[in-house]
Amino acid sequence: MKISIIIPVLNEQKNSENIIKYLRENANKENIKEIIFVDGGSIDKTVEVITKYPEVILIKSERGRAIQMNSGAKKASGDILYFLHCDSFPPKHFDTFMIQSVLKGYSSGCFKMKFDSNHIVLKISEWFTKFNSKSCRGGDQSLFVTKKVFQNLKGFNEDFVIYEDNEFIFRLYKETKFTVIQKNIITSSRRYRENGFFKLQFHFMIIHVLYRLKIFNQTQIVTYYKRNII
Repeated sequence: MKISIIIPVLNEQKNSENIIKYLRENANKENIKEIIFVDGGSIDKTVEVITKYPEVILIKSERGRAIQMNSGAKKASGDILYFLHCDSFPPKHFDTFMIQSVLKGYSSGCFKMKFDSNHIVLKISEWFTKFNSKSCRGGDQSLFVTKKVFQNLKGFNEDFVIYEDNEFIFRLYKETKFTVIQKNIITSSRRYRENGFFKLQFHFMIIHVLYRLKIFNQTQIVTYYKRNII
């Protein structure tokens, strides 16, 4: 059983190199079929950095995480698709944990999350990620899913410019056996530092609640996001 790691990027030259080095050092290469970066039109040195590593596949697509992740999935040849943000670092032996979970019958899942900050807002937020509830999910926790299930569900909804991770995860909870592996993926708090810890958490909560209550559609989510979040 092999894993295809899919990483969407846009102007992430520093983080791209960091995650490539990290993945090489913290996974069994026998379990990794390929690492696929999907660039959405970077204008910095992201592409130059990635192409320094011949073992890494780089493809280009239209901008948009749903579009980029679907493009990566089409290129992938592994049995398990692992969608990862380039500023999130999964636990050592993450590949083994995912394969073991699939062998136990879980066709989709993620890791619990820990931020690279000890701010109280983030400590509370990350505590909830250990629970196996769709209300506690988010893209920063990364996502693994068998290729068969991904294809059956037709992948990410490309109409979603924002919240595409949650929309797909909600469908996974409905259609599959989902697990939360109780190991930490370390993710960046940079958006919180840029927007303000309390402010950003408040806006994320508003988006999440209003979408779940079917008060917000995708257009309204995008409008709200652009108005309130950098």
